[in-house]
Amino acid sequence: MSATTGRLRPAVITLSAALLLIGACAKSEDGDTGGAGAPAASAGAQVAQSAAPGAKTCTLEQFGGQKLDLKTAKVGFSQSEKEANPFRIAETQSIKDEAGKIGIPTANLQTTNANSQFNKQIADVEQMIDSGVQLLIIAPLNSDGWDSVFAKASAKKIPIITIDRKINAESCTDYLTFIGSDFEEQGKRAADKMAAAMGNKGSVAILLGSPGNNVTTLRTKGFKDQIAKVAPDIKIVFEQTGQFSREEGQKVSEQLLQSNSDINGIYAENDEMALGAVTALKGAGKQAGDVKIVSIDGTKGAVQGIIDGWLYSVIESNPRFGPLAFQTATKFFNGEPIPEDIIISDREYDESNAKADLNSAY
Repeated sequence: MSATTGRLRPAVITLSAALLLIGACAKSEDGDTGGAGAPAASAGAQVAQSAAPGAKTCTLEQFGGQKLDLKTAKVGFSQSEKEANPFRIAETQSIKDEAGKIGIPTANLQTTNANSQFNKQIADVEQMIDSGVQLLIIAPLNSDGWDSVFAKASAKKIPIITIDRKINAESCTDYLTFIGSDFEEQGKRAADKMAAAMGNKGSVAILLGSPGNNVTTLRTKGFKDQIAKVAPDIKIVFEQTGQFSREEGQKVSEQLLQSNSDINGIYAENDEMALGAVTALKGAGKQAGDVKIVSIDGTKGAVQGIIDGWLYSVIESNPRFGPLAFQTATKFFNGEPIPEDIIISDREYDESNAKADLNSAY
C-alpha cells in the first residue's frame, strides 16, 4: 500500500488474460507501479488491469459486423498530433510494428497524421472509410465532434478502437472500445508526488494540456481533487495551457516565472511541457531542484531529467498500444466479448528507479 495515499492499486494481468473478463477485479497492496515489486515492464509492454464483474461488453454479434481475418484485412490508423512528440512517435511505431508481427501486409495498413488539426483528422478518417478499411484504430485529437465519422463507419459496420484519448460516444454502437490509461488516477498520483516533494505546503502551477479532450480534463481534476485532500496548504496559483508542446510549455513557464518568481512546484500534464519548463527555469537562473516538477508520460528525456535533478517524478502514460489494440481486434472478430474500457496499468519514475529503469522509458 502506498504510504502517501493509502489507495490500493488494481492488480494487473497479462494482456491476453485481460480480455477474458473472468473473476473479480483483484486488489494488490504493492506500492507504486514502478520499481521493485512492480509488474514486469522491461520491454515497455502495456499491461491491462482486470475487468470488473458486470462491466459492459460488446460482441461481434451485438455490433452487427462480420468475422474477419486481420492478416487479410485493411486497417486504418489515425494519429492526432505531430510526431515530434516522443509519445506519438512511440505510439505510431507500436501500431506499425504489431501490424507487421501479426502478418498484415504493409499495403493493407493505412496511416495518417492530422498534425493537431481536428478537421484534418475527421477528413483523414472519412477518407479511409471511403477507401475500404475494415478496422479503424484512432488516437483522437478531441473527444467530441465525431458524428460524421460514426455515421460513415456505422453504415459499413466498421469497428473503431480508440486509444490514448476517449471519444464521447456510445460503445458498441459508435465505437467498439477505448484502450488507455486512467487519466484521473494519473493526476492523483502526480498530486501525491507533488505533496511529498513540497512537504505538503507552498505554491504550485499547472501546465494544462490542450483543451477539448478527456486527458486534460481528467488529469486536471485528479490533481486538484487529490491536492485538496492530502495537502490543502498547497495552493494552485497559476494555470495555463501549454498545448502538450515543449515550445508552448517553455513560453507559459517563462510567463509564470515573471509573475510568480517564487513558485515552488510545477505540475506539467505531459513530459514535453515539463521539459519546456526546465528550459525556462534554466533561463531564469534557477538551479535543479529549486522548483519541484512532476509530469506525466514517461519519455526518456523526462526520466533523464529526474537523474539530472530537474524533475522530481514522472507518472507513466504508456503509448505502446499496438499489441493490445490488435489482440483486442482479433478477439472481437473471433466473437469474444470486449469490454467498453480497457485500462492499462502505468508505472512511475522517481529518483529511486530513474537511473535503473531509463531504458524502459520511450
